Amino acid sequence: MSGPSLAELREKGQPQAVLDRLNDEHWLGRLYGRKLSPYATWVFARLGWSPNAVTAAFIGCGIAAGVVIAFGGLATAVIGAVLVQLYLILDCSDGELARWSNRKSAAGVYLDGVGHYLAESALLVGLGFRAQGQLTVAGGYVTAGLAAALLAMLVKAETDNVVVARAKAGLPAGHDDAALPPSGAGLARARKLASVLRIHRITQAVELSLLILIAAIVDAIRGGLTATRVLVVACVVVAAAMVVAHLVAIIASRRLR
Repeated sequence: MSGPSLAELREKGQPQAVLDRLNDEHWLGRLYGRKLSPYATWVFARLGWSPNAVTAAFIGCGIAAGVVIAFGGLATAVIGAVLVQLYLILDCSDGELARWSNRKSAAGVYLDGVGHYLAESALLVGLGFRAQGQLTVAGGYVTAGLAAALLAMLVKAETDNVVVARAKAGLPAGHDDAALPPSGAGLARARKLASVLRIHRITQAVELSLLILIAAIVDAIRGGLTATRVLVVACVVVAAAMVVAHLVAIIASRRLR
């Protein structure tokens, strides 16, 4: 099987403009994901996979993680965390493969976005079932997991709708979010505090999978499901607060002007 060298993949698949992205690049992706992903991309290139096939694989890993963690026990939390790590690496790899093979497409961008919606919502729903302690559609923690998933997806929809709104209004493509801070001093300070605390990441797949693993370890030591149940409640509270705060921040910023 012929294919590119690792050096070629890094050169074409990881241009400096990609490595320098702040808002579009996960911090763990910058820390180690982009160091590991070229090896996966090298394999996919030699197997003849398309970028969209890799995207489908990362979506599958994310959904599988949500299904696995719905079952109790420490082992499932470990497996879920490993699957999300694969999800992170494959999420880097599909773009690298597209850039190297010059097969970038709107369909690929769309699938990538949908993949994040599906993976993160699956993990939150799975957490709700896990906190309930049994696989049943009835129960307060199951409802909490579903609510957290819905709220987290609303936050993503608020972000994505900025692009839609600008396009419908005939405005040029928006700039990086960090370059368009809220116009009010109070909102600017609140945003700066949020960027330091990073509490919104509690509902994002990579951080959430690690928090689920930590909660599972605590529960295994102490017995019961207290830590897992505290986590699912925290996800609902944070996601609900983010829906309001994120909407206000977007409206008050210059992103829609």
